[in-house]
Amino acid sequence: MSTALLALAGVTAGYVADIDVLRNISLSIDKGRITGLIGLNGAGKSTLMKTICGFVRPHAGAIQYDGSDITGIPPHTLIDRGIWYVPQESSLFPYMSVADNLRLPLQRLLGSRRGEIDARLADALVRFPALAERMRVPAGNLSGGQQKMVEFAKAWLVRPRLCLVDEPSVGLAPIVAAEVYRFIELFASEGMTILLVDHNVRRVVKMAEYVYVMSLGEITARGRREEFEGDLHAQVRAWLGVNF
Repeated sequence: MSTALLALAGVTAGYVADIDVLRNISLSIDKGRITGLIGLNGAGKSTLMKTICGFVRPHAGAIQYDGSDITGIPPHTLIDRGIWYVPQESSLFPYMSVADNLRLPLQRLLGSRRGEIDARLADALVRFPALAERMRVPAGNLSGGQQKMVEFAKAWLVRPRLCLVDEPSVGLAPIVAAEVYRFIELFASEGMTILLVDHNVRRVVKMAEYVYVMSLGEITARGRREEFEGDLHAQVRAWLGVNF
């Protein structure tokens, strides 16, 4: 019996009809674990995330989620299927308060069940206590690290089965990035399935149970964490500037 929650088979996609950014991508994300995706800038990692989420429709291939075909799924229906996307760029509404940004996905998910919405918000503030004193602050007034915290709090609130995390540490100070990685570990400890894309290769290898390497729109290597630890895969070592 397959343990894959998400599976891509022969996916080819791009932003223009005749130009493919992704070429024949096949991979699977097993339930309840962190899977890593690494590669240089321009390799196609973010395009892959957007293709899974329906922002880019494949020219060929199929995407299966929990046994159902979600190829080209409308992005606004992701939450209904238990999928959440934490993008590299902020998705917050800058002129709305932190509280209102947090409530939006819950209102979509839970409708008018105010008691459950309030309970989930209270729980989120236990997990993300630094947000408690900023709930009335416009999201656009927050620092980059604080905005990223709100993004992860939103993900925590909706309890997704699958969370796609795209370059969570870009532009963040090391101490803030370390906190972001703790959020990801929290999600994993609660049984959430995670696809993690990050330029921090060593961090991805440390956190993920299985790792895919992407180059020029193709999967060029794959393997369990142990195969990438210690002496890193030759391609990854070259990216890091490690001499043999």
